[in-house]
Amino acid sequence: MDLTRKRILVTGGGGFLGTHLLRRLQRLGCDEICAPGRREVDLTERTAVARLLDERQPQVVFHLAARVGGIGANRRQPGTFLYENLVMGVELIEAARRAAVEKTVLVGTVCSYPKRTPVPFREEALWDGYPEETNAPYGLAKKLLIVQLAAYRQQFGFLGVSPILVNLYGPGDNFDPRTSHVIPALIVRFEGARRRGSRSVTVWGTGQATREFLYVEDAARALVLAAERLDSPEPVNVGSGQEISIADLAALVARTIGYRGRIRFDPSKPDGQPRRRLDTSRAAERMGFHARVRLAEGLERTVAWYRSLGRSPASARSAVA
Repeated sequence: MDLTRKRILVTGGGGFLGTHLLRRLQRLGCDEICAPGRREVDLTERTAVARLLDERQPQVVFHLAARVGGIGANRRQPGTFLYENLVMGVELIEAARRAAVEKTVLVGTVCSYPKRTPVPFREEALWDGYPEETNAPYGLAKKLLIVQLAAYRQQFGFLGVSPILVNLYGPGDNFDPRTSHVIPALIVRFEGARRRGSRSVTVWGTGQATREFLYVEDAARALVLAAERLDSPEPVNVGSGQEISIADLAALVARTIGYRGRIRFDPSKPDGQPRRRLDTSRAAERMGFHARVRLAEGLERTVAWYRSLGRSPASARSAVA
């Protein structure tokens, strides 16, 4: 598929991943892009979604809009995370079907995998159990949308694809400590401790859990490849293929920032899923995707961006909004 010749709709275009995707599409030469904000269209409302597609008549849809957050946010608002993510996706996919959209790219999440998935996670294991409890409502909502794509392909011939992304990070991330994921949360914490001269920093959990991270520009490139090359609703893992423990990640972030104090762990706080690392061979075979930015390099870029804003979570939020 040649995206430069298509009318494109991007939901969540004002968010972290969305802003990077829009830049990549513009650099490719795509000049018919619609990316309405949350204030313009409520994606949980069926009539609003149908009206959007009727007015814009997109040929390709990237569905990035989501309610997302770290472990704390998921534990505080499980119902909201379930409802909003499920309804936004269900209504958008149905409206895209009715509008005869040529291809829909639905962004999936590693949180959909069962809690005890063998490492590395293979796409077939997605259906082998219940997700980790702290983010299960979010993960299950996104997983059901993959089922919807497969059902619509079988019944209607609808073409939807679902790249499953690992934890993202990079410039433009959410640095609000109340809702951020682990990397921006650690950056805020260690940068604040460095400036205050604190002797120690406490990190949630035991530090033994592992995660895989993907630089946001690599993720945006992967979504474009998914639109260009995938032709099946089968999920496709997209990640770096590199696993790191939270303890080692905290130490790496501290070194990047220049913090030299002690790192403590609070085992009374949840670790979340014990391990996360994807098998990314399907993405390599079907999309030609390989991550380019290593974690250390990506962290340096992210810290530099955060510091350029004035080191305030509020300023980081306003820069992304």
